[in-house]
Amino acid sequence: MENSTDNYNWKGKTILIVEDEHSNFFLAETFLLRGSATIVRAKNGEEAVDYVKKNIPVDIILMDIKMPDMNGYDATRIIKKKRPNLPIIALTAFALDGDREKSLLAGCDDYMAKPIDQDKLLELVDANI
Repeated sequence: MENSTDNYNWKGKTILIVEDEHSNFFLAETFLLRGSATIVRAKNGEEAVDYVKKNIPVDIILMDIKMPDMNGYDATRIIKKKRPNLPIIALTAFALDGDREKSLLAGCDDYMAKPIDQDKLLELVDANI
């Protein structure tokens, strides 16, 4: 039986992972590299905003919500003003009632609670890239 993770081909696509925790970044990167995308990292919301403001090509953003300097909600709002059609998926370890709605209201296109489920992450990225 073919592994579902072998069905993704994002060659030529760039995924920006905005994550302050190295272990969380490494896990998401490991899952996503199976789709042959280019993976780049921002360690906080400010770095993500700067990345987008510099018009560096990016096809999708995975946005941690709770980060130092600038949280994911604020970064998403700023990024969406510049690039309203850039897909942003919120990732949060604080999956409380209302978090999904808060993420969507901030401009995120989708939402995923941590710990990251590999199959769900790949499906979300594939649906939005």
